[in-house]
Amino acid sequence: MPPMTTSTRRRALLRTSSKRKSPGDSSRESGNSKHDKPLPQVSGITWGCTTRDSILECPSRREKEKKSALHICPEVAKNGNVDACRYNNNCRFSHDLDAFFAQKPADLEGSCPFLSVGEPCPYGITCRFSGTHNNPVESQNPPKKSFEINSLNKDLQKLLWKNKVSFPKANAQLKLLGLVGGNKTKATPEVNQVEVHSDSLNGSDNLHLDYDNGKEAEPALITCTEKDCLEDASAVDPSRPLKKAKSLVDDERCLDDNNNGTYHMDKVFKEINVQNGPQEISPDSICSSKVDLSSKPHPRERKLIDFRGKLYLAPLTTVGNLPFRRICKVLGADITCGEMAMCTNLLQGHASEWALLRRHSSEDVFGVQICGAYPDTIARTVELIDRECLVDFVDINMGCPIDIVVNKGAGSCLLSKPMRMKSIIQAASCTINKPLTIKVRTGYFEGRNRIDSLISDISNWGASALTIHGRSRQQRYSKLADWDYIYQCARKAPDALQVLGNGDIFSYLDWNKRSAECPELSSCMIARGALIKPWIFTEIKEQRHWDISSQERFNILKDFVRFGLEHWGSDMKGVETTRHFLLEWLSYTCRYIPVGLLDVIPQRVNWRPPCYCGRNDLETMMASDSAADWIRISEMLLGKVPEGFSFTPKHKSNAYDRAENG
Repeated sequence: MPPMTTSTRRRALLRTSSKRKSPGDSSRESGNSKHDKPLPQVSGITWGCTTRDSILECPSRREKEKKSALHICPEVAKNGNVDACRYNNNCRFSHDLDAFFAQKPADLEGSCPFLSVGEPCPYGITCRFSGTHNNPVESQNPPKKSFEINSLNKDLQKLLWKNKVSFPKANAQLKLLGLVGGNKTKATPEVNQVEVHSDSLNGSDNLHLDYDNGKEAEPALITCTEKDCLEDASAVDPSRPLKKAKSLVDDERCLDDNNNGTYHMDKVFKEINVQNGPQEISPDSICSSKVDLSSKPHPRERKLIDFRGKLYLAPLTTVGNLPFRRICKVLGADITCGEMAMCTNLLQGHASEWALLRRHSSEDVFGVQICGAYPDTIARTVELIDRECLVDFVDINMGCPIDIVVNKGAGSCLLSKPMRMKSIIQAASCTINKPLTIKVRTGYFEGRNRIDSLISDISNWGASALTIHGRSRQQRYSKLADWDYIYQCARKAPDALQVLGNGDIFSYLDWNKRSAECPELSSCMIARGALIKPWIFTEIKEQRHWDISSQERFNILKDFVRFGLEHWGSDMKGVETTRHFLLEWLSYTCRYIPVGLLDVIPQRVNWRPPCYCGRNDLETMMASDSAADWIRISEMLLGKVPEGFSFTPKHKSNAYDRAENG
């Protein structure tokens, strides 16, 4: 018998492993169980069993997870009754209550966070505070209603998985701008219908068209009548007149279009009272806009948010989560923005990416930040957010310096492609009914700033506000932000475009200096300063240096933990998720030096704090840059860490990297 090759042995091993499957495994792996969900397709992650050892271990490991006592059925856990689950023995979770209680860790100190807001705990017996569920919470003042919105609907997620969601507004604008097909000279007088394909949803640069003769674009789907959109549309469609002095949009057609868009502007003001910026406008003022095609730029008629003088918390990846934003709102922030979400992941229905769009009821002025490389993906994402979420503005990130983002053509990579920037901003601004803001850096390479030459065009393309981070992509977070260049751009900006500065705001003196030196700046965005000391918003509003005590800082951490348990859950998984994000935040707060210990006031954001002893043991522990001390602080709030626990910060600022900064 000839020797078996590697491929032959692998096939034999696969056949052997398939024969060993039990009858129950086939239904579970084929997705017939009611609890099973399709596994998301994430780049770089393989969900199946590929190696030899994993092929043999997968069935047994899955069987163990299925019947693990700690993996109690959610319905059984919520009701405490084995008969509560309608799937009975077909359920993939355990129903053994005695085994669960035998392995469940001891309850944490304190009371259930859901009881404090007057709601029943949705986690039942799996809650780490389940012992307090029967204890009534005595409070003279009724708790303020607290809730979250912008969650992903399961039906919508299934449609996104199957690429069956339509984007009529985005597709109409892409056709108007000539961003479909790629060859303007081959366009015919009949505008053909665009069909959404999986390639376009996944961020492909080349869109596919289905040409159906006799089908023309429906004008009711077109909501943008800006100068640039119509000029580009004239270049695409020869039947459209090249020059037209003035055009008037029919009021009735616009009103019908708003109704077909499944989003109504008055919904925003009925559900949430926006106090700091958005103002109520009638639908007639939105739709009946005159379009002037003369050489003079057409001013934007809709400006719902005034950023002037507002304290704006920057969108912060990982640490800028919903519980942290709630902390900043309590401490004085006026405007908040969600973490950066990738457009392709949103269009593919990734639940983890949609979680970045969630909004708390305390966030009265709230926006979301998205990042993408192509006009089609960004336009469709913007339409999807406008239709499904309640936000006050949408921000497009064109300044992210992370390699994995830049290598995909998004983020800072767009700074070297101004025509791509134009297409993205035009397509997005014409699709959405809310203000569109842009976040950029000074340029891609250090010493080659280019935003000053584009700032007038950015306003004409449709942006309502522009945030400039005073560093290039090459600088990352090293050196100081170039505020002189930010001032230069703000002075060149047209009146219709609000310009915000970003970089190194770490005290109320920094805020006052930037506002006084350039009155043309609408406001300043606060990023790392809020991570290190979130009470910077209080300092700016009260115009003082707050010598905050260690106990006051610890109380802020307590509030974060409480908000985190409400957001991520009070069961074992929710507790460990809250711990993880608490540790990520502590990796920044350790850089704070108390005002009472400083010889020079105020502290600068780029200072490297030396090792020092605080005024008490807790303050000394908070100043430690050791992950072991951060874990000890988390144990004071969330109990002992699991066995074998370790932590490494995900984000490390280049301002603290000696190798790159000399």
